[in-house]
Amino acid sequence: MSDSRIDPQTRAFIDGQRVARLATTGADGAPHVVPVVFARLHDAVYIVIDEKPKRTLRLRRLRNIAENPRAALLIDVYDEDWSRLRWTMLRGAASVLDPGAEHAAAIVALRARYPQYAAMALHDRPVIRLQVDQVTDWRANAAPP
Repeated sequence: MSDSRIDPQTRAFIDGQRVARLATTGADGAPHVVPVVFARLHDAVYIVIDEKPKRTLRLRRLRNIAENPRAALLIDVYDEDWSRLRWTMLRGAASVLDPGAEHAAAIVALRARYPQYAAMALHDRPVIRLQVDQVTDWRANAAPP
C-alpha cells in the first residue's frame, strides 16, 4: 500500500491532530457527525468503538456504514488568528473490520497514538476503516505550516 492519495504535507497535518469528526449517512440520508480519535495507516483511517461509556454498541455510525458505506472524516484546526485556519476532509468507503491482521494492526496504531487505549480491551471491539479515495485540503495561509 502507498500513500498515493494523501500527499506528505497533508499526511503530516493529519497525523499531528488528535481528534476529528466522522460523518456518515444511513439509507434515510440523514447526516450523523460524531467526534472521534483515529489512526492513519497509508490511505486508510481507523477508528475503534472503544470502552468509553455508550448507551449501546448498536451505534448510529455503525448502522449507517452498513446501510451506506460512503463517509467523510473532517480534521481541522481553529485559531483566533484566522490566517492559521486549516482543515482536511477525507472521503471514501467505510467498513467495519472483522477480527484479523488488519484489525490487529489498527489497534496497535491506535494504542500508539492514544495511551488511554493501553488499559482497554479492544481486540474484540468494532474497528471502522475509512479507505480514502478523495482528499480535500484547505488552509487560510497557502504556505506550509
